[in-house]
Amino acid sequence: MRISSICFAALGAAAIMAGSASAKDYKTLALVVKGLDNPYFDLMHQGCERANKTLHKEGYSCYYTGPATAADEGAEVRIINDLLTKGVAAMAISPSNAPAVAETLKRDAGKTPIITADADLLPKDAALRKTYVGTNNYELGVKLGEQLKKLMPKGGNICLVLGNPAAENINQRAAGTRDTLAGKKGVDKLTGQNGWKEINACPLYVNDDAAKANQMMQDTLTANSNLQAFVLEGGWPLFAPQAYSQVVAPLMSKIKDGKFVIVSADTLGPELTALKDHKVNVLVGQRPEEMGYQAAMVMHDLATGKTVKPIYYTGLDTCTWANANTCLKH
Repeated sequence: MRISSICFAALGAAAIMAGSASAKDYKTLALVVKGLDNPYFDLMHQGCERANKTLHKEGYSCYYTGPATAADEGAEVRIINDLLTKGVAAMAISPSNAPAVAETLKRDAGKTPIITADADLLPKDAALRKTYVGTNNYELGVKLGEQLKKLMPKGGNICLVLGNPAAENINQRAAGTRDTLAGKKGVDKLTGQNGWKEINACPLYVNDDAAKANQMMQDTLTANSNLQAFVLEGGWPLFAPQAYSQVVAPLMSKIKDGKFVIVSADTLGPELTALKDHKVNVLVGQRPEEMGYQAAMVMHDLATGKTVKPIYYTGLDTCTWANANTCLKH
């Protein structure tokens, strides 16, 4: 039984007119993200809609959904379970809690073609999905570490800002950053390797919440006068520009003089504005719109019996003060 009511709700009148089938005849390709309150996922939604220009002609529709907030990881699991029960042609998931999502997929016993997008399952559960579409998250962490080394060649006291402790993509980024700074793999926390040390209060787990991220950064700065850098493995605090501006206001002269450094993942609008205003030193951006598009097209390939590649990386962009106006022109 196909979830025709969901399909119908997801399609606008223009989209329905563009396809050869009526809304109730579209087969659903579900894209489930961590939280609808994150502007990063809005871009994945745009990619999903771009794919629909082609998919509707084939009788398929990319349907974008997720919990209201990424902090409610239980809601994401319930949405996935509900979609599996009602029936979809294929599903792409960005797991907020990778182990919990894996347990849900095990109950489906492989009946539904599953891929992951943006975030992956744990390596031990990789067989539950057909492929992964998105960023090489370890490489993103590596690039953040490389940029930090350029700006602070002697090392320093730093704080990693992470999202959900069970989000595998963020954990992979943190590993890439730590390995790059330490000069070896498998470092759980920097304790002085090559001059790099994570202060005792860190990492900060902000659960993908912009307000919480800014408050935790402010509290950390207040309590740790020896802190010299933040590494934002996700751009959460910058998604709340006013609050973020208040956090960094006392640091602006230090940032300008290279005495305090902030490097961050993602290159969304508010983040690029912060970069141009010198409120952050470097952004290493993903390509979420392309990610959403590719996820939809790969789901379609699976639903129509085609073979897919083991992995689809969508690339990264590095934006600095020097190239802020051109870094996203692919």
